[in-house]
Amino acid sequence: MQPGTEVYSAPSWRVTRWLADAGPGAPDDIRAALIAQLHGSLPVFAAGAVNTIAVAAVIAMRQPTALFVAWLIAELAICTARLVVLIIAHRAARAHRKTPTDLHLVLAVAWSCSVGFGAIASIVSGDWVVAMLACLSAAAMVGGICFRNFGAPRLAGTMILCSLGPIVPGVALTHEPMLYVVFLQVPMYLAAMTAAAFRLNRMLIATMRAERENSHRAHHDALTGLLNRAGFVEALGTRLAARAEGQFAVMFFDLDNFKPINDTFGHAAGDEVLKAVAARVRRVLPDGTVVARMGGDEFVVLLDGVTAEMAQETGHRLIAEVAARYELGGEVRASVGASVGIAMSPDHGAEVAELLAVADAALYEAKSGGKSRCCLASVETNLAALRRLQQSSPKGPDRGRGLMRVEACSVRTA
Repeated sequence: MQPGTEVYSAPSWRVTRWLADAGPGAPDDIRAALIAQLHGSLPVFAAGAVNTIAVAAVIAMRQPTALFVAWLIAELAICTARLVVLIIAHRAARAHRKTPTDLHLVLAVAWSCSVGFGAIASIVSGDWVVAMLACLSAAAMVGGICFRNFGAPRLAGTMILCSLGPIVPGVALTHEPMLYVVFLQVPMYLAAMTAAAFRLNRMLIATMRAERENSHRAHHDALTGLLNRAGFVEALGTRLAARAEGQFAVMFFDLDNFKPINDTFGHAAGDEVLKAVAARVRRVLPDGTVVARMGGDEFVVLLDGVTAEMAQETGHRLIAEVAARYELGGEVRASVGASVGIAMSPDHGAEVAELLAVADAALYEAKSGGKSRCCLASVETNLAALRRLQQSSPKGPDRGRGLMRVEACSVRTA
């Protein structure tokens, strides 16, 4: 998770879960994003709150009855509570603490009920200026309700019903035949806006699915399902930007004697070996470890919270796991080895390019020294090697292989 990402808790009450439901088939990550969308921003909230409070205040000034004063007090209390809850939610989301999502949703419905109460009270008052003002305000709020909350269409429909629905019984109490057209208008408007909320919800979920699928394809290797180079660089950059305490290791490894498999059994067999290697690496490494296929038979691992000795132990486990035989179907079996180069942060660098170059140079040393070896880069010589790399190779870390003396190389046999 990237630093600064706001995480809003899912509603836990039965009624709020129903209100916030995004519909069938929405993945958990999209549901979480839609919950975040429901919280909106403070300026958007302020615009609606100022409008309804101003309308209630003007009407209370024109008709200073207990009913309208009570409505103004209710508007002030609800909007103030919503503001406080929204601020608490934003702060808690930034700190990745539990957010008061249930209370936020309940207060949203309460606010729409208050708008509807003002509309019916104004109509019943017989003051048509007041009635027109309150009903226009309620109708204006409906558009904002729909387009702000269509991520949860049930919530949007409920709020629209609470805002506009009271106009119908209010008109019935006036006994004014000319207003009975509202019996047709309000239900049709309610149905149309609610249907629009559901359609927008489906469109939004489809768009978010497509965005996530495109992002996944852009950051993942299609063959193995691991991250690709772009995905790993982003993950490594995020880890460095977080400035979390403790060391971490960047481990480059590639396969020894992989080319003969392609030459002998074909590229399909080689692909099966690469997929099997990816599965074995995931099995050996702790959950949550970042693993990527950089291209061809080259892989890289971001191992967090480890010492140099622990990283070397992990490197030897990787070598042993990768070296086990591969069943390619029928009587066909294949064997490959692995060589590992390790760079430690912050000892060997604090930038993405530095760490990749150091680990890549250590991998080159491991392979040139006899393969199936694990080499840890040298603390003393890595800066000088990187300077030479920058001077002689603007195209990337591959040109820098072999420039660095390593601190320790070792090989283990089963």
